Amino acid sequence: MKRLYLTRHGETLFNQLHRIQGASDSPLTEKGIAQAKAARGLIAGVEFDHYYTSTQERAVDTLEIMTEYQKDYQKDYRRLKGLKEFDFGVFEGQSEQLNPKVDPTTGYGDFFVQYGGESSQGVGQRMNETLLQIMQQPDHQQVLAVSHGGAIYNFARIWLDTQKELGHGFRNLSTIVMDFDPTKEQFFFVKLLTLAEIGFE
Repeated sequence: MKRLYLTRHGETLFNQLHRIQGASDSPLTEKGIAQAKAARGLIAGVEFDHYYTSTQERAVDTLEIMTEYQKDYQKDYRRLKGLKEFDFGVFEGQSEQLNPKVDPTTGYGDFFVQYGGESSQGVGQRMNETLLQIMQQPDHQQVLAVSHGGAIYNFARIWLDTQKELGHGFRNLSTIVMDFDPTKEQFFFVKLLTLAEIGFE
């Protein structure tokens, strides 16, 4: 059995301003940087053989801070578009108050497709295909991947009861730990790690 650690990036300026942030990007705040540093405690002692991140800078910066990449150039990582956040179309950068109501089982459904964005199911399938390709590789036993709240949540809907295991939110630097059976090509929920567990809020 292999193991995947799937982490949401740190707080960004758009998070702070309560703006819709999907395909667009905004930098980590000071709090977001501090969160990423604190998250080192969540993965302390874990020997990762591979690192992956979304192509978006907020995820890249989070991974580099978490793994202290700049201090150890032997730790390489790959950026993958398949790990990017949900594309919200013309809603990008707008107030979060414009978001439609979320259905616990289907998310936003196809709502954003009509506005040039993605569907919840499409995001989940994209994430699932990407993570399956990652974990099926023979030398990938313990993997850390940094992605985004919406993308991770829609992936998680495929494999677990999100309301039961994740609650109603997925805060910055929360990490889903999942085992992967390469024979059955299936993910199995293990636990949810949060910064609160190491005393950081």
